[in-house]
Amino acid sequence: MDRRAKGIMCILSSAFCFALMNMFVRLAGDIPSIEKSFFRNFIAAIVALVLVLKNREDIHIKKENIPLLLMRSAFGTLGILGNFYAVDHLILSDATMLNKMSPFFTLIFSFIFLREKLSMKTAIIVIGAFIGSLFVIKPTFENTNLFASIIGFIGGLGAGAAYTCVRALGKKGVKGPVIVLFFSAFSTLVTVPFIVLDYHPLSALQLASLLFAGLAAAGGQFSITAAYSFAPAREISVYDYSQVIFSALFGWIIFAQIPDALSFIGYGIIIAMALSMFLLGKKENSHAA
Repeated sequence: MDRRAKGIMCILSSAFCFALMNMFVRLAGDIPSIEKSFFRNFIAAIVALVLVLKNREDIHIKKENIPLLLMRSAFGTLGILGNFYAVDHLILSDATMLNKMSPFFTLIFSFIFLREKLSMKTAIIVIGAFIGSLFVIKPTFENTNLFASIIGFIGGLGAGAAYTCVRALGKKGVKGPVIVLFFSAFSTLVTVPFIVLDYHPLSALQLASLLFAGLAAAGGQFSITAAYSFAPAREISVYDYSQVIFSALFGWIIFAQIPDALSFIGYGIIIAMALSMFLLGKKENSHAA
């Protein structure tokens, strides 16, 4: 299996895992997003540590890679908090689609900071994706969920910036488990002060939901880290949109959620832009070969 095929398999796996994570986060009920983030990252940190120790990974971090790891962790934490807030206040598929703006942000940031190619056609596709996001956000004062939609969009931006850092770290040879461990530990420690100041007791069902969310997140995190290490965003990001399908199914079956017409239009536009990006990437690669 070539690196691109491995990237596709990893990104499909991450999509399913992250859809499961969002479902369990929603099932956890009325708990602050920061507290949910703490449990999600604490479990992921434990899983990452076990895998690092089991595989005897070299956890020595070169000094020049620390700034990138810190940036990846800070933006990743922003992405998680934004996504969890959206999951709690929007239907699952809307929250997921706003978070799925992250590949487009990854393209923009990769162009700016990693000097990866961004053609005029790609720029037009990115603009189209932003237009599609407006149908999901519905930026009018009549939309009672406007604030949650904007927070979800910002979460997608944070995730896109984080994955750009993952791409850069992968090029520098930093192993996926080390990236996940650093990020999970960072996010866990950052949320501790907020938990201490405003802790909400958990029922057994809520605790179980957050533990399962953490396990699903660990699977998704390892998969997405591997995916962007195997191949650039323009070649595999379209497959990440399978998470919207998984989330829509979970939302419909578990929570009886049905998106409105504008959301469906937005989904269609964003997925069409992602497909166009994928086809454009294939065309450019064939010409390069």
